[in-house]
Amino acid sequence: MVTCPMCDAVLDVEEEELDEGDELTCEECGDTITVKSKDPLELESADEADEDEDDDFDEDFDEDEEEEESEDEEDW
Repeated sequence: MVTCPMCDAVLDVEEEELDEGDELTCEECGDTITVKSKDPLELESADEADEDEDDDFDEDFDEDEEEEESEDEEDW
C-alpha cells in the first residue's frame, strides 16, 4: 500500500511498478509526489524536493564565492 506523504491518502499504484524518480499526483490533495528511493520505499513531495535542490545550489554558490576570495588574497 502506497500512501501520500502529505495527506496519508492511499495512492492507486502498485509499489512494484514504481522506480526511483517517478512522479505521482495524489488524487486527494493534488500534491506531486516523487519516488525518492525504492527499497525501502520513500516518497517526497516534489515541492520539498525542489526546496532541497535550491538549498544545495545556495551552499555550492557560497563555497565558490569563498574560494574566489581566497585566491584574490593570494594574488596580493
